[in-house]
Amino acid sequence: MLIIRLSRKGKKGQPSYRLIVSDKIKDPWGKSLEFLGYYNPRINPSLVSLKAERIKYWISKGAQTSATVHNLLVSQKIIKGHKVKADSVKKKKEEKKDNS
Repeated sequence: MLIIRLSRKGKKGQPSYRLIVSDKIKDPWGKSLEFLGYYNPRINPSLVSLKAERIKYWISKGAQTSATVHNLLVSQKIIKGHKVKADSVKKKKEEKKDNS
């Protein structure tokens, strides 16, 4: 299953992200099928550069998007729909501690 997701780049404390297409079970920092753009949330306003035609192509071929990428694509008006709630890493860690 293919997924469109963000891959973190940059120095510690200074993240920037690449939008990539890869297999869902592969590491997001490893090899990817295609680079679809980049996103830098640190500057104001955020810098977003996306290849809209290629994103639509991959979605038409059955690629899924992560929740964060879906929200980014909706805000950039590349796809239509409502934003979805993305799970945070902090909540997942708290749930693991509660279950232990």
